[in-house]
Amino acid sequence: MSDRQSLPSDAREFSTWSFDRIEPFYRELERALVDKSNLDSWLAGWTATYALIRESYARLHVDVASNTEDAEARDRFHRFVEDVYLASQPWEDKLKRKLLASGLEPEGFKRPLENLKVESEIYREDNLPLFAREEKLGTEYDKIVGAQTVEWEGEEVTISGLAKYQQEEDRGTREKAWTLAAERQLQDREAINALWSEFMSLRRNLSANAGFENYRDFRWKQLLRLDYTPSDCLEFQAAIEKVVVPAATEVYEKRRKRLGLDTLRPWDLEVDPLAMPALRPFEDVEELKEKTAGIFGRVDAELGERFQTMRDERLLDLDNRKGKAPGGFCTFFAASRRPFIFMNAVGLHRDVQTLLHESGHAFHAFEISSLPYHQQWKYGMEFAEVASMSMELLAARFLDEESGGFYPTRDAARARIEHLEKLILFWPYMAVVDAFQHWVYDNHEAATDPSDCDEQWAALWRRFLPSIDYSGFEDVLATGWHRKLHIHQVPFYYVEYGLAQLGAVQVWMNSLRDYERSVADYRRALAMGCAPLPSLFATAGASFSFGQQALEDAVQAIVATMGEQEAQCC
Repeated sequence: MSDRQSLPSDAREFSTWSFDRIEPFYRELERALVDKSNLDSWLAGWTATYALIRESYARLHVDVASNTEDAEARDRFHRFVEDVYLASQPWEDKLKRKLLASGLEPEGFKRPLENLKVESEIYREDNLPLFAREEKLGTEYDKIVGAQTVEWEGEEVTISGLAKYQQEEDRGTREKAWTLAAERQLQDREAINALWSEFMSLRRNLSANAGFENYRDFRWKQLLRLDYTPSDCLEFQAAIEKVVVPAATEVYEKRRKRLGLDTLRPWDLEVDPLAMPALRPFEDVEELKEKTAGIFGRVDAELGERFQTMRDERLLDLDNRKGKAPGGFCTFFAASRRPFIFMNAVGLHRDVQTLLHESGHAFHAFEISSLPYHQQWKYGMEFAEVASMSMELLAARFLDEESGGFYPTRDAARARIEHLEKLILFWPYMAVVDAFQHWVYDNHEAATDPSDCDEQWAALWRRFLPSIDYSGFEDVLATGWHRKLHIHQVPFYYVEYGLAQLGAVQVWMNSLRDYERSVADYRRALAMGCAPLPSLFATAGASFSFGQQALEDAVQAIVATMGEQEAQCC
């Protein structure tokens, strides 16, 4: 594998290469005889090439997300996707088939080989330009949403920047901010509907090319969901409706009574119901980084060191600004074996939660980076979210100033209550998003019409979230699916959050009994890399479940702990 030594060590340099310079490395790998004697070096060569392509892709995507108005960055990303990333896919498929045909099973490769088999089964070269088009549509969605700003008190403010006004005690201010954001978002209704029609047509072609009757079946395989079925998701939705919706209704009703309202409106969901000042945990992102570093040092000394590495190596882009893509994510620079966190902090407690969450993903990346081959890094996203959601809960005990965190004792208790309430409120929302996507791809013809999508979203919202009064804003309610980027950019990627939250709550429940052991179990599970979901959950001290009992146990623990925290603050 002498040519492998000529690969650059820096992905920034590599991202400028044409595929003509990269293809010889694939040719050598494809020609090489694979047996027990050279299997390790062959896999290492494949990993080196793959990792540079993946890191180049990730870095160029970050460039676009960092400034959606940068046309040159967008063009560089699209060129790389079309000219390099997609051109590499036929070679990746050849190498997968070569390894499978060898009959060899490297140590720790049982699930990676199962994944490779599925990926080879659904691979079609005809789909490569469609994937490129899908990427372009995704960046177009980001561009539309990233450009959404409003004028507030004489200043141009992003939609994310308006969020803090939802916590104001004055109800008129909250309503004004919410309404202003909603009206601005509705201005892009036709643009997003037009994108949706393109997404739907493209996804029908993707599934048909691969020999599937519908996109759901194709996407299930593409997401490597080997441990559960669509019917399991429907069971999970039903369990949420039975167990969690009543608990969420109680949370909303308690809020309504404390606020002294006849009905709970969408601008009443973030304000403190006891008229306490809104939590303002930090003044700027440097303070956010510093105090979060202190929290991680208390969770686990080595995890604290890893977060400091991210600070030192400039692997954090946390501030909100005009033109920046919405949301937050953690990506993996595969060749460097380093994570990178992207988010939009505006000084709210939810920003603290987002950084804790994305840092859980980052710690997962650090844990698997010692595994030698890239096939071992592909853990199920259902467990990837256990890594992030567990970290939110494990870190919550250190939010108080005495522990180096953000708040006095009373406010730390308030923050924990807010977090625990949101766990209960999230499951019904997750069920809406997941059920909507099942409906979309079970009813492709109807779902191509955005008005039918509006109707279905509103019906599901009323089923799972009946406590919020949208009277007079029916269009805002019906177009809620416009504002969930997963539906557009990463279809079917949402039930993972619900399953993972259940696993994370179980990790947290264990921590209430034995904190150090629960953190150790959590880290052991992260370090496993690619493995069946039931094994990953079990190693972390949780069960991979879709039924009512696990949800009942989780809700009971959450409600009990909220009561304990209320004694400290309310």
